[in-house]
Amino acid sequence: MTTSLGAFVLGTPDPPALADFYRSLLGWEEVSREPDWVRLRAPERERPGLSFQLEPDHVPPVWPQRPGAQQMQAHLDIMVDDLDTEVARAVSLGAAVEAHQPQDDVRVLRDPHGHLFCLFLP
Repeated sequence: MTTSLGAFVLGTPDPPALADFYRSLLGWEEVSREPDWVRLRAPERERPGLSFQLEPDHVPPVWPQRPGAQQMQAHLDIMVDDLDTEVARAVSLGAAVEAHQPQDDVRVLRDPHGHLFCLFLP
């Protein structure tokens, strides 16, 4: 049996809006769009993709984590060539930089719907 990762899915109260953020951030293409589901892919390959599903009661995680609070289940790591430039671009698209930054060559940000993601240098 052959297996491969097909997509990573983020739950959000507004799939089209969050898909637009990541489409702009990553430069990916939209494959399909419905009110409750949107799928993106890299221009040069079909899979893995990034999808967004409707979760009206989505609660963003806390960062850094602490007992008794909503925990982060996963996050995206996005490699960039110029950390300062890409952080500024992500912020201009609607991301927020987190106060707690654990490493000099990584920036922890929050997308417009509260999911954490990291920009990092190779």
